[in-house]
Amino acid sequence: MKLKKTSKSTQTPSRERILQAAMQAFMELGYVATSTLEIATRARVSKRELYTQFGNKQAMLAAAISDRVQHMQLIPELPQARTREVLETILVEVGAAVLREVLHPHVMAVFRLAIAEAQRAPEVAQTLEIARQTVRSAAEKVVAQGQSAGLLGPGDAVGMSNQFLSLLLGDLMVSVLLRVREIPGPAQIERRARSAAADFLRLNSAAESAISSGT
Repeated sequence: MKLKKTSKSTQTPSRERILQAAMQAFMELGYVATSTLEIATRARVSKRELYTQFGNKQAMLAAAISDRVQHMQLIPELPQARTREVLETILVEVGAAVLREVLHPHVMAVFRLAIAEAQRAPEVAQTLEIARQTVRSAAEKVVAQGQSAGLLGPGDAVGMSNQFLSLLLGDLMVSVLLRVREIPGPAQIERRARSAAADFLRLNSAAESAISSGT
């Protein structure tokens, strides 16, 4: 007796198939031009099942962004920064991880779609803000650790982490979003992360803060 083969599409949960089909269609056809019938056909589900899982296209886009945020792992287990050298290494690792994540082609595609729909779908913009907060939290964690170890000068950890991210990203993300610049490769990402870490420490190290304050 032969066992009936089960197709890969039927093995994958319908929610996952719908989101994969939706994002593929959005990227190929554009958000406005993509119909729910197109998504249902690609996902091999009925329109009724599609609407049961997600109320509309906006909900699918928001869910796709939310899923991506949940998969962001920006160095969750950080070593203790007991020396300036270790702190710099951590900053480089976090910086490189941020660049790899936010500049990933799929992330860029999601951001372009979300930005296009932000006016008509405020909940999508709110989901993007969650993604941004995930990145900011990783930087804030490193800054707070550096301050507690006496390696960084006193100051607002949130403001300092934003400074590091500004040094790291500059106008790179906007340029990539607008397609006026290519996504940097691994070597470029490493160099950019090292440069941002070095500049940040030069501006905020405890020794520099003591000198500038005259102590």
